[in-house]
Amino acid sequence: MAKQRTEVADIDRSLYDFRDSEEGFERLDAGLTPEIVTEISERKDEPAWMLEFRLKSLEIYNSMPNPTWGPSIAGLDMDHIVTYVKPNTDQKADWESVPDDIKNTFERLGIPEAERSYLAGVGAQYDSELVYHNMQDTASKMGIVYSGIEEALHDERWEPLIRERFMTLIPPTDHKFAALHGAVWSGGSFVYVPAGVKLDFPLQSYFRLNAAGAGQFEHTLIIVEDDADLHFIEGCSAPKYNVANLHAGAVELFVGKRAHLRYSTIENWSKNMYNLNTKRARCEEEGEIEWISGSFGSHVGYLYPMSVLAGRRAKSSFTGITFAGAGQNLDTGCKMVLAAPETTATVETKGISKGGGIQTFRSSIVATPAAEGSAATVSCQSLMLDDESRSDTIPAMDIRAKNVDIGHEATIGRIGDDKVFYLMSRGISEEEARTMIVNGFAEPISKELPLEYAVEMNNLIKLEMEGAIG
Repeated sequence: MAKQRTEVADIDRSLYDFRDSEEGFERLDAGLTPEIVTEISERKDEPAWMLEFRLKSLEIYNSMPNPTWGPSIAGLDMDHIVTYVKPNTDQKADWESVPDDIKNTFERLGIPEAERSYLAGVGAQYDSELVYHNMQDTASKMGIVYSGIEEALHDERWEPLIRERFMTLIPPTDHKFAALHGAVWSGGSFVYVPAGVKLDFPLQSYFRLNAAGAGQFEHTLIIVEDDADLHFIEGCSAPKYNVANLHAGAVELFVGKRAHLRYSTIENWSKNMYNLNTKRARCEEEGEIEWISGSFGSHVGYLYPMSVLAGRRAKSSFTGITFAGAGQNLDTGCKMVLAAPETTATVETKGISKGGGIQTFRSSIVATPAAEGSAATVSCQSLMLDDESRSDTIPAMDIRAKNVDIGHEATIGRIGDDKVFYLMSRGISEEEARTMIVNGFAEPISKELPLEYAVEMNNLIKLEMEGAIG
């Protein structure tokens, strides 16, 4: 019997839910075959080793089962997902050359304004390809490389380095959707920060999925050499459709000795999206990786950034917030691997659920036998805004070293009527009172985000709260 296209309930969502015509766009056939994978590679004129890598990843994908331990992804049918959609433009280095419909999309998302105000460089991806990429002369003169990863793959200076590092932190054998990514990845960013270079202004990539029934599979590869410093910002959004869309990108971060990298993300996908993204970092001696994460969109989400602390006194912190509204089941968290002496990991998360939304925090702390003298703390707070929502905390700790200090605390609660009554007695409406309480709960996380993303997060919370009372 032929498989039927899976329908996803159309959930009211007014912010960012605009879409553009696909006139002039190129779509490959839906589904996943060796012919489709080969065509993606040929369109990009990739080296032979990459095509071989893609086809091997496809074999691995076909041999692996779907995950069964998280939210159901039964509604995701790869026979109805288009893995490659090329917009009606090639990559541009100046904003005015980008087609008006795509340019207007990113202007509504605030990308050019952000670039003009304080960003050192911006990459904008639309469906499967980068449509705009630019970096300030100041950053390029410091020796920093920030380009599309496909562009770097065609540069003889960077192709050997990409081949050496590509999907080594996230091998295709890791899980089924890592293998899928290895087979059909397209677009994404390559960043190289030379030793000793410290960039005072952030770089940013923004990913917009416009096409219905499609997937986005960008690959981000960042290498921060010894004693260097970088802040990288990632934003994502998509309009709503009544068919399933898929995001299965990958992020690989390499942090050198005494280097520092802050990676900030707002995941604001539409509520018909299956967000099965994988992010992983490796830190060498005295290196530090900071994850700042906000997860607001998608119908189902699996998102667990992972840090491997491979060098003595390496550090990692994860600061995250998840908001699950009606029709959402968001399974988020992080994993820390203490793989060297005197390493340190800290985790602080906030989870909010309402309207029947399900929010699960899942953490994993692994202390290997080499982690002598290491420490890790996990703090998880969840807030349920009604009786139909759900919040779960699932910690896992695998301690195989002596003389380590590992701790976990979790709290789950609801908005107290006394707090709402107090604010209402000061002339504030019930809806405004609840929004204020939620914003106060989220504030420790939002203050860590770049300014415009903190504003976006507050707007999203306000949007989700509107109409929640009564």
